[in-house]
Amino acid sequence: MLLMLNADLGEIVDNGLVGADEAVMPYVHQASIACGYHAGDHLMIQRTLNLAAKYSVMVGAHPGYPDREGFGRRSMTCSNDELVALMHYQISALDGMSRSQNLSLSYVKPHGALYNDMMVDDQLRRAVMLSVADFYRPIHLVLQATPEAELHRREAEALGVTLWFEAFADRRYDSNGMLVPRSEPGAVHDRKTTLAQVKQLKRYGSVTTEDGDSLFIKADTLCIHGDNPESVAVIREIRALLEQ
Repeated sequence: MLLMLNADLGEIVDNGLVGADEAVMPYVHQASIACGYHAGDHLMIQRTLNLAAKYSVMVGAHPGYPDREGFGRRSMTCSNDELVALMHYQISALDGMSRSQNLSLSYVKPHGALYNDMMVDDQLRRAVMLSVADFYRPIHLVLQATPEAELHRREAEALGVTLWFEAFADRRYDSNGMLVPRSEPGAVHDRKTTLAQVKQLKRYGSVTTEDGDSLFIKADTLCIHGDNPESVAVIREIRALLEQ
């Protein structure tokens, strides 16, 4: 199966326009659209959906913690009920606006700290999975591909949720298969390292960790970040590499 390419979009405003979205959208298979809690707003969602429709790109909801000041990159404490409600509120916004433009929301990919937190917190991950399982129709959940992927797949299947596992083109991995925190030097790749990581994932199904080891991961979709200018600049090359 072709490794899909996804990007986190609808997050950046540049002079009142969608920031890098116009440059990225023609080359991705999936657009993970901010739902207004960590970034974006109703107008940004509509503009990004318009772009997705123009280029026939699959759309997904990109919900996060209610943390606009921190761009959703700060952990927050929420009860399970609150988290499920937060997720449903944001997913429903994208679902409703998508349907209004004759698009169908295909998946959910949590953002930032919520995404990172659920990867290490079993209860939080279950709450996220429950929010997807309890949605009114089946929808995929995107989860980071790690050495624990089969365990996570079983957790999701027990709730009736189908996962798409995700790798990252422009982020460095630690020895446990998690992403190196953005606060650390070299956590976000430059152009050269991004392309090298894409080639390695395509050819060998692995990434090189910060310790220099090869980590094998099985992914369905590959993420680049719309707020990383280095990734945006090489998006056409990344798409070409995946199609080779």
